[in-house]
Order: sequence, then C-alpha cells, then structure tokens
Amino acid sequence: MSRWRLEDHARLSLRRIRAAFALFLLVSALAVAQLVDIQVLSAAEHTERGVRQRTREIDLAGSRGRIYDREGDVLATSVTSATIYADPRSFVPEVRVDGRTVPAAGDAVRVARTLAPLLERDADWVEERLLRDAHFVYLARQVDLRLGEEIMALRLPGIGMLTEPKRVYPGGSLAAQVIGFTGIDGDALQGLEARHDDLLRGTPGTLRFERAIGGLSIAPGTREVAPPVPGRDLVLTLDRDIQFAAERVASEVIERHGAQAATVVVLEVGSGEILGMASAPTFDPSALRDEEQAFWRNRAVTDLFEPGSVQKPLAIAAALESGAITPATTFEVPDRYRVGGSTFSDVSKHGTETWTPSEILARSSNVGTIMIAQRTGEEALRDQLLAFGLGAPTGLRFPGEVGGHVPAPDQWWATTLPTVSIGYGTSSTLLQMANAYAALANGGVLVDPVLVRGTVGADGTLEATAPPAARRVVSEVTAAQVIDMLGQAMDGDGATGTRARIPGYRIGGKTGTAIKVSASGGYAEGEYVSTFVGVAPLEDPRIVVAVMVDDPQGDYYGGLVAAPAFREVMHASLLARRIVPDSEGQPLAQVVEATRDAAAEYEAMRAAALAVERAAAEQAAAERDTAGD
Repeated sequence: MSRWRLEDHARLSLRRIRAAFALFLLVSALAVAQLVDIQVLSAAEHTERGVRQRTREIDLAGSRGRIYDREGDVLATSVTSATIYADPRSFVPEVRVDGRTVPAAGDAVRVARTLAPLLERDADWVEERLLRDAHFVYLARQVDLRLGEEIMALRLPGIGMLTEPKRVYPGGSLAAQVIGFTGIDGDALQGLEARHDDLLRGTPGTLRFERAIGGLSIAPGTREVAPPVPGRDLVLTLDRDIQFAAERVASEVIERHGAQAATVVVLEVGSGEILGMASAPTFDPSALRDEEQAFWRNRAVTDLFEPGSVQKPLAIAAALESGAITPATTFEVPDRYRVGGSTFSDVSKHGTETWTPSEILARSSNVGTIMIAQRTGEEALRDQLLAFGLGAPTGLRFPGEVGGHVPAPDQWWATTLPTVSIGYGTSSTLLQMANAYAALANGGVLVDPVLVRGTVGADGTLEATAPPAARRVVSEVTAAQVIDMLGQAMDGDGATGTRARIPGYRIGGKTGTAIKVSASGGYAEGEYVSTFVGVAPLEDPRIVVAVMVDDPQGDYYGGLVAAPAFREVMHASLLARRIVPDSEGQPLAQVVEATRDAAAEYEAMRAAALAVERAAAEQAAAERDTAGD
C-alpha cells in the first residue's frame, strides 16, 4: 500500500474517531440533561406521577340514616349486602413483552357454570360477562351477604366481592308512598327518601393506598382513610298502627266497591302532625316492579279532585265569618234554584222548606248552600277558601305536591259563585281539605301539616324540627259554630253522615259526592269521587280523618262509600292514640265497659299489624335462604 494511501486512511480514521467521540459526548450530555431534569428540575412532578400510578382510591359509602315512626319503630334502614364482580382479564391468556404467553387464570365456562345457579342466572349470561373486553363487570348487586361469603369461599379465579349498603323496608308496603325508595346505587328517587336525602345520605369517605404492578398492596406504602360520616335518622309523625289501619281500609274499600283508588289522611289537631297517609293500590319498595309505577305517587298530595259537598262547611264558615249569616238565620229552600241561566238542584226532591245553616249542611243541600253564598259574596267566599289553604301547596313541601285551583277574580262569572260554594269549579288535594277541617277543629287556626318530628345524629339525641307555621283563618266563635254544625250533620234529621258514627264517641263530619273531572276536560259521565272528612271527639277535637274514593262502582255516594271507611279509620285512630270514649251523660258502668272494649280492640289491631310485619319479615328471610342454597 502506498504511503499517501496510508496517510489518507489514518486521517479518515481520526475523523471517524472524533465524530464518534462527539456523538458520545452529545448523547452523554443529553442523558445528563435528562437525568438533571428528572432528578432535579422535574423531580417533584415525576414523584407525584409515580405516586398517582401506584395509588388507588376507593370510595367508602356513608351509612344512610334510618327512618322511624313516631314511636321508634323502624320503617327504613340499611343492611350490608354483597356485590359480586369479575375481572374478565383473568379468563384470557396474557402475552408478555418478551413474547411469552401466560395461560388464563381461570376457565370462563367452568366458573360460569359454578356461579349461575348461585346467582339464579343462566350460565351463558354469566359466561358472556366473564369474556367481555373490560377490567371490571358486575355479576350481581346487593345480594344477601351470606351468599356472597359462600361464593368467595369457592375461591373462583377472577371473581371478587364488595360490600354495599342496601336499603330495606321492614314493613314492606307500609307507608311506601310516604317513605319512597332509593335506587340500587343509593340514589334517592321518591318520597321522603328524596325530600330529605341531604340529611339521610351522610358524607362518603375514601380509602387511599399504594399498589404494585399485579394488584398487590405495598405493605409499607401510603394508606390514608377518610372515614365516612353516617347520615342522620328521621323520626316521622306517622303512627305505625294508624298507618296500618288506614292502608288496610283503603285496600278494602277498593275491593268492596270496585274503585280505581282510595286515599286516607289522618291529622292530629293543633300540631299539624300527620298520623297516617295512605294510598291504595300500593307497592313494596323492596321489590319494585315497573308495572306498578302508577302506585308510587302519594295521592294525598299529588292528585287533585273537585271536593263537592265536603267544601260546603268552608263556604258556611265564610258566611259566618263575614257576618252575612248567623247559626239562627233561616232560608226558604226549594229543591231547584236558577242562577245565571243555570238550574241547580238538590239530590233529594223536596218542597220548599225553612232551614237553618245547620239543617242545610246536614241535608247537604246544594240550593241552601248557594243561597248562603249569595249573601256572602264572591270576594269574601274566595278569600276565605284561600285562607283555608286551598289554591296553594301546603307547607309540607312533599315531592310532587300540587296546590289546586281557586278561580281568580277575573274568572268569576254568573254561575261561578253557586258552583264554587258547593265544591265545583275548584280543585284541592285530600291533605288540603283535611287541613282545612283541622283548622276548624283547632279553633280557627290553620297549622301547616308536618311529617317529620325531628332528626337523630350519632349521639342519639333527637333534634326537633322547627314548629310549623300557624295562622288564624276564622274566629274561634265561627270555628266552634261550624264544628257544632258538623256534629248535627251526623245526627240531625236527614243527615247524610250516619254511617260514620262510632259508638261511644261524638263525631262531626261531612259527606261529599262529586262528578269526576275527565282527563280531556269536562266531566266524566258516570264517574264519581266519594269523600268524607270528619273530626273527633266533637267536644274536644283531637283527630281529623279524610277519605277519598276514586270512581267507586254501584253505590257511589260519599255517605255509602267513604263514610264507613272513615268510621273504621277514625275508630282505629282514637284507639291508637288512647282517646277514651265520651263520658258525658253515660252511666259509669258503660264508660268503664267502653274503655275496656276500646283497649281490647286496640291490642287486637296492634297484634294484627305485628302479624303482618312478622309474616313479611319471615317471607323475606325465606327468600334469602333460598337464594343462598
């Protein structure tokens, strides 16, 4: 090889060495810069990212508060249930970075066949979920905890269990429309569960811990627990025994008269406390069915009806309060009366009679009530109905509550006054009407109805709710006069409420029969709403009971349909509240015997209610045992 070629080769090699060295220096500088960035400049960021990658956070559900009746009986509570899940990655082979294939941890077909009978599912249904392209799938939510523990004892690959609170209702359908229910994820959906969700649900907590690749926990790693705060318990005004009686009677009256629905409200006079609020047909919140959605609403506050004759005492109260009449005022009442081009008539034909307001109310005379209203005037009548709480929601603030309708001043025509006075052309809920009667029984003071007596926190102390709003709507004299007239409507000549009488007690009340408003407007021919609202005992009113029966078949008059139902509910309420029979004018032996009989009837009623709840609990336990077999 020539000398110059050797020199060229040497120079080329030197350049190559220098280039390689420069490249090495550059790469080294980049690596050092990267290290400086990772370990110095961005150290905090990368440390935080690493912690995030290793850290897992699990929500810890807060225990939902219980719901009790006024005596401390549990109406709604939460129990620990099992949720079964699967990790579908356990049932497919894993191909690692180095190309090696790791067999699946489990056989989806075998696991599905093992789980299917326990979950009461088809094996193909389970297998389809085990083979989904996901990291987590539910197989069963909120099943019995014993079943979950049995499944976990099988040590099936890819199958895990979580514990979740499950809402249960020990009384089954008892007060279902009032209490409401929650969804499977604990979302409050209906009734008081939704109305007071902010109090009941509590505050969720969190569990944070570090986990290595593969899911193993790092023993010395970070582990932080923010414990959940349990929700507060609600103590309701409902009396379980009265609620049971109201629901039983509502269901029986539907069956007896072929009605579409029945609603009952029981109020305590003076306090505004709702002792019972029942709607039938009803449902079991522990076993919801889509076809029963029409039964979920609380008809006492969501359904409007034209009151008919049960509104007449309010019209008479307006006349008395305005000074247009006195209890001694007389009217010459025919059975037909023409006003504004329309003819109004009484149900029963009669000649022209001389009647006082008490006799007009006892006979439920449309003509006589219209004559009284004409003396009162439009403005005074309308203002009085509004004062009694008609036309606006009560202070209950129950979900879905409506306010009803009282015509505005510019909507009054020639026939509006007579129509409104006899309970047509207006609409109200059963709770509004019951509360108006409670105002009369309370000496003329209207008290907003209440359902919650108070809340109970972790310390077990009852924190009472604020007293309900109260306002005077008529004078004490007017209220007493109307209550006395309601008593004569039960006992006087031609009285329509005789079937509501209760032996040993003096009752005051009023029947109502109104043509039902159709969904398309106007009136539905041959369809009626039968009502009865009354108070007891008459000398010292303590309880108001209102009954509304929707579209009874056959005998549809309030005195024939709603009055007997009122009698049963009122009697049960008097017994449950231990209100002794009247003693005035009765021999001592009769009073003692009546009191003894009342106590025996109360114990029998309570035993029946407990038997129903015990049967429901035993059935639920049997179903859980069957699921675990």
